[in-house]
Amino acid sequence: MSTNNPMGVICINKHEGVTSHTIVNMVRRLYNTKQVGHTGTLDPMATGVLPVMVGRAVKASEYLTAEDKGYTAQMKLGIVTDTGDITGNIISQNDNIPSYEQVKEIVSTFVGNIKQTPPMYSALKVNGQKLVDLARKGIEVERDSRDITITSIILEQTPNKSDEYKLHVECSKGTYIRTLCTDIGDALGCGATMTSLERTKSGSFELSNSYTIQQLENMTEKERYALLQPIDTLFSDIEEIHLAPFFERLARCGVEIYIKKIGMSSKTVPLNTRFKLCGENGFFALGELREFPDGMAIKPIKQFVL
Repeated sequence: MSTNNPMGVICINKHEGVTSHTIVNMVRRLYNTKQVGHTGTLDPMATGVLPVMVGRAVKASEYLTAEDKGYTAQMKLGIVTDTGDITGNIISQNDNIPSYEQVKEIVSTFVGNIKQTPPMYSALKVNGQKLVDLARKGIEVERDSRDITITSIILEQTPNKSDEYKLHVECSKGTYIRTLCTDIGDALGCGATMTSLERTKSGSFELSNSYTIQQLENMTEKERYALLQPIDTLFSDIEEIHLAPFFERLARCGVEIYIKKIGMSSKTVPLNTRFKLCGENGFFALGELREFPDGMAIKPIKQFVL
């Protein structure tokens, strides 16, 4: 890969005190390209896994499927803030702290498919305006609750502190951990706020394969470019289809590939299913199963590798 045309995915271990957009600007400088984007915004106080797309990989953002997330959060009982985290203003305090057994029992009720109302202090937009911008003006608007899934919560009490807990959470995309802490506090009757947050996982990306900005800055240009992972890393949950040279040429030209011609059955594959299209040199495009007058075919919808 030419250093004049970087392309791929790098997982950043975001540090505290900066926005996700700030990380994007830092990566732009390190890879000398304006084509940089990220998946899954992290608040300034949050740290951890932030997948960043470089070069033509940014074209993947609109097609990324929902990915499960992992977080480790610190929760303090007895305090409620206007933001749901420790950076906000305290609006109530309560010294009546429940026992570990009570906390454990309540926390267990949040595991599974639940509904959650997004917080006002979030980047979610309502009528074109970010909720956080409205919140800073003292405006609160109605928000629809959304379905989320909490796969698991491991509760860990902080030694010698009966009011502080660590939550190890596995959850679906779109889950607000600040809101989870607030809701747990409400259910306990004492209130709660999040004091720290680290994302440990986003899809196939984990802390173990993430790099801090400082680590990247201390590398040579060659070392940094070698860390860029192939674009199809972003589509780890999508099935691959390997095309013979003739069909690869057709797909590269945007021509639909009829599944009956490549020996594929449509009986168990629903319409609009997406596939990674691979040729002689590996992944090159994303395709989608659609219905045409002559039958079912996979239509290339985005070319990534020319």
